[in-house]
Amino acid sequence: MNGVGASGDELTAAAVQAELAALADPADAVHLQRFFKTGPGEYGEGDEFIGIRVPQTRKAVKRFAGMPLSEIDLLLDSPVHEHRLAGLVILNGEMARASSKRGADVARQQEIVELYSAAVLRGRVNNWDLVDASAEFVFGPWFLDRPRDRLFEFAAADSLWQRRVALLTTFAFIKQGDTATTLELCERLLDDRRDLIQKAVGWMLREIGKRVDPAILTGFLDAHAADMGRTALSYATEHLTADRRAAYRAQR
Repeated sequence: MNGVGASGDELTAAAVQAELAALADPADAVHLQRFFKTGPGEYGEGDEFIGIRVPQTRKAVKRFAGMPLSEIDLLLDSPVHEHRLAGLVILNGEMARASSKRGADVARQQEIVELYSAAVLRGRVNNWDLVDASAEFVFGPWFLDRPRDRLFEFAAADSLWQRRVALLTTFAFIKQGDTATTLELCERLLDDRRDLIQKAVGWMLREIGKRVDPAILTGFLDAHAADMGRTALSYATEHLTADRRAAYRAQR
């Protein structure tokens, strides 16, 4: 399996799983299960790992470009975390090709977006690395110049992962200088004190200050610092001067 690309007969979920099985490390699986909080009551409770690091997974799936969406969906329904990550990485590539500047394939884009949305809703994009590796790359290109109602629907859900998907999608907008949706979602999610939402809120605010305009970040902080959780505020103020960080944190 060392060719530059897989043949049509090999573009299957089973072929990806076999490729990954050859890389699996049971000792690393134990470490990853701890790292991704798979214990009882933790955010990744019950998730299964076979012990493959992200760079290995990304390298392994390069040859599966062009995989049918139905086969990607099978990967997303696997109980194995690395299989789901592999499916998302492949899906990112399909979305990138469908979004080519030489001519976007809107029908294909929509198929990919609906597949991804369905996977999120049925709980298959269910850890922070899976969200962060996919939301901006699948939803981002689609919603960049379209109504963003679905993101607000996700943010209104109780699901930790739907909310994080909504926020992380906006990273694609921030990179284009568009901060409005990020700011509105951050404001709506200020009261969610779950650690992975706190970190996402602070991270996206920090990126606005770093990539777009520090004044937009400080304007948000002027209005909301007193209501922000400690983690979100810490992340958001990371690149400010020590004096400004201390001033905002003192407002809590």
